[in-house]
This record gives sequence, structure tokens and C-alpha cells, in this order.
Amino acid sequence: MRMLIIDDDARTRAFVADGLRQQGHTVDEAAEGETGLHMAVEGAYDAVVIDRMMPGLPGLEAVQAMRTAGLKAPVLMLTALGSVDDRVAGLNAGADDYLVKPFAFSELSARLQALVRRPPLADAPMRHQVADLEVDVAAHRATRAGRTLDLTPHEFKLLERLARNAGHAVTRAMLLESLWGFHFDPRANLIDAHVSRLRAKVDRGFDRDLIHTIRGVGYVLKTPE
Repeated sequence: MRMLIIDDDARTRAFVADGLRQQGHTVDEAAEGETGLHMAVEGAYDAVVIDRMMPGLPGLEAVQAMRTAGLKAPVLMLTALGSVDDRVAGLNAGADDYLVKPFAFSELSARLQALVRRPPLADAPMRHQVADLEVDVAAHRATRAGRTLDLTPHEFKLLERLARNAGHAVTRAMLLESLWGFHFDPRANLIDAHVSRLRAKVDRGFDRDLIHTIRGVGYVLKTPE
């Protein structure tokens, strides 16, 4: 596989790049965010590893720009910041997973393998319809009753996951694992906080709710009976 490593710290960059090369991967490197952004958008990479805190263009802004430019490759963000709020910020920026420094190379490698094993977007339906809600995966757009919903990248991914399983329960653990590769306790409030914000955008102001809580299980997107 072809990987891109973006990190201003030469030791970390060399540690990750050398380990991946020893596994047989092709690895390109960038020492700052702006160069890495151009390489990620113009290259054909299977995965991108990027540091969050860099001078110039920080990792959060670089990932946001990559997603805006249409990058579909999975992104693993590296950081010394490990609080839940920091992880949420990285995921909302468009990263697929989040690894806190210091880390073992074996964990980084396993996380990358998990990310690239996810089925490509082309294998999934590109449009989902539930009542007056339409989720257009190809256009990365969601509308309700013709009104465009202003969603963050991870709110959109969460809604797409619920829409793909419309009418069926999706557990918190399933959402954590399938969206972000995390293995947190499913009682953690990461998913609940995202769903609360998503509900405010999908259901508020409309005459019927589409996102419902299944107590002790998770959530379901469906038309109320």
C-alpha cells in the first residue's frame, strides 16, 4: 500500500515511515501541513497519517481541507492531546481515527490496517431516503423537506450510518467501531453527544422526529408509526 506521513517532528516521521517501509509499504513524507495537504489531494494514497500540532497549517485544518477537496482515503491523526474533547475535535475535522503519543508502532500499524479494510464508498448505496429526509452520500449532502442540513463531517457519517440501517437499531458500540475504530466502553458519551447535536439539525423545526433512542441499545432512524 501507499502511505503518506505528515509530521514536522523528524523522529516521529522517521519512526512511522521506517516501520511501514519494513512492512513493504510505499511511504511518502511531508514535514509540514501545507505540503502534506497538496500531496494528499494530488496523490493516490491508501491512507494518510498526520500530526495534529504543526507550525504553519495545523493538522486539524489540513484534514478539513483534504475532505473539502474530496479526499476519500482514511486519515489517522497523531497527537499529544488525549482528552475526549481533543479526540472529538479531530474526528469532527474529518479524521477517521486518533492515536495519542507516545504510541507503539504495532498499534499504529493495526489501526491503519483496520482503516484500509473498511469497504470503499463505491460498495455502498449512494442515496438513502427516510420520509422527507434524503442522504446523498456521493454529493456529501443531506436534506430534509428540501432544506439542506449543515452537518459536520462526522455528523454526516453518523447520519449516513443510521440511514443505511434505517428501521434497524444501531448500537453505540457499532457506531464507535464502524465510524472511528474506537473500542471505548459503549456507555461513553461520545456517541450520545454527537447524536444530540445531529438531532438538533435533523429533527428540530419539523413536525415529526426521525432519530429515536432505543434505551440501553442505541439509536434508530425511522418514520414514526
